[in-house]
Amino acid sequence: MCTFCAIIAGEVAAAVVLDHPDALAFLDRSPVFLGHVLVVPRLHVVTLADLAPADVGPFFTQVQRVSAALPIALGCDGTWVSMNNVVSQSVPHLHAHVVPRVRKDGLRGFFWPRMRYEDDDAMAAMAQRIAATVESQSVTQD
Repeated sequence: MCTFCAIIAGEVAAAVVLDHPDALAFLDRSPVFLGHVLVVPRLHVVTLADLAPADVGPFFTQVQRVSAALPIALGCDGTWVSMNNVVSQSVPHLHAHVVPRVRKDGLRGFFWPRMRYEDDDAMAAMAQRIAATVESQSVTQD
């Protein structure tokens, strides 16, 4: 079982910010910036090309929800949404990165410096803040 499938199954702990039938979203343990979220489809697929066409829209609706929530929850200027397919994909399970961005944050090109949360409590507090905002948003098409 892949790491993300284990998180979806509840066998591995994660700081969850969105729990939806189409996707699960949780904080990246090695974020580019604090508040960096990974959105994964519940169904195990490795790449975007493997995701059934009928599942693409519902999955990206959840990516959109997280992207809309981060500026409100964190006060960032916007987000960077990206995904890797095979190359640079550290976990072989499709996932979208939703990274909070502020102007002049120093991120250039594809150099992704990584950070660490101060501790598990700081990570949990960040997840709770984002989750509360995701739930309050009306971006959903449920």
